[in-house]
Amino acid sequence: MVSHETVSSIALSLPGAHQSAHFDVTDFRVNNKIFCTLPKPGVMGMRIDVAEQAALIHQDPATFSAPNNKYGQSGWTFVELATVDPTQLQELITDAWRRLASRKLQAEFDEAGS
Repeated sequence: MVSHETVSSIALSLPGAHQSAHFDVTDFRVNNKIFCTLPKPGVMGMRIDVAEQAALIHQDPATFSAPNNKYGQSGWTFVELATVDPTQLQELITDAWRRLASRKLQAEFDEAGS
């Protein structure tokens, strides 16, 4: 099982990322835009590409789900931390960060060889 601490560590290791909160939910932001959240124990939320979201939910519905609202339709996806593959999660968090990070921050990340 991936812990909330591990999610925090991954998210905060990305250039320009910082921890914040909205509506009493811990979130992680870059350029003051949310790329992932910790809405409740054992669950993480993140915005990913809608096509990738559909594929993940189809492949592993026990791990991935979408809220049944406009946020789910725009790519926000819930991840069950008890069943997600840690390597896959790191890639997904990084991809969610890339969607919002500036080119400068992305270049910094890429140059660091991460």
